[in-house]
Amino acid sequence: MTPFSVEIYDERFHALVGTRFQLDELFDQALWAEGPVWLAQQNALIFSDVKGNTMYRWREGQGVTVERSPSDFANGNAVDQQGRLITCEHGRRCISRTDQQGKTCVLIDKIAGKRFNSPNDVVVKSDGTIWFTDPPYGILSDAEGHRAASEIVGCYIYCFDPDTNEVNIATFNTMRPNGLAFSPDESQLLVADMSAVEFGEQGLHHLVIFDVVGRQLKNRRTVAAITPGIPDGFRIDKQGVIYCSCENGIVVLLTDGSLLGRFILGKTTSNCTFGDDQKTLFITATNSLYRLTIA
Repeated sequence: MTPFSVEIYDERFHALVGTRFQLDELFDQALWAEGPVWLAQQNALIFSDVKGNTMYRWREGQGVTVERSPSDFANGNAVDQQGRLITCEHGRRCISRTDQQGKTCVLIDKIAGKRFNSPNDVVVKSDGTIWFTDPPYGILSDAEGHRAASEIVGCYIYCFDPDTNEVNIATFNTMRPNGLAFSPDESQLLVADMSAVEFGEQGLHHLVIFDVVGRQLKNRRTVAAITPGIPDGFRIDKQGVIYCSCENGIVVLLTDGSLLGRFILGKTTSNCTFGDDQKTLFITATNSLYRLTIA
């Protein structure tokens, strides 16, 4: 069991989140752990070490094993309706798909003949469409990708249909989009817009929300400014509670901006995902993978 602390700011915290918590560190050898995703059909967790150019697999009783190395600087991951792994790759500047036999293929790496910057995070909607963000972090240096010039004017959110190979820009209204997650009914998409990484106090460190209208995103609103640090990856449970990464752990809040509480891990946290149920939260933070058990 790993030491941590819980801060509660709203009396609804216990009813919406839980009353007892246990944190266990499952791995501590990453350079920058990211992109955790639960593979229900395989009873396993996949996560990325972006800067280590490696993907890992964790299973209960087996611990952590190498899934793919080199990983083409894989970052965010999701699972489609067939249980296949959907991955953002900084190295190939693409969205790839890995089947249950381990065969990986590039699904898309360009729009209108122009290469993406470095796809960062991804979610799969129930209709099979793949939505992903495309900030420049993989092309700014060789630390988590390959230094290169951007071929696209901005950093956008895209919607890709793997059945038709059609891709469209879902919104131009983001500066540095990163993590994203659909609301439980998929009528809204939450996005981390985090230009503070590059622009300091002049940049954004905000969670924002859009209405999903077909394959477009409309009506941007701010949910909350996330502090300390920036929002990166996050998840939303069935009750609409958001678990969002920040500089020292996980911020727990609602879509109306109400801050419920925090889990303080004491290190920069990048992302999280639920396990088989929403009482297990896997968290990537700097070099580590954690499991937070909620009761």
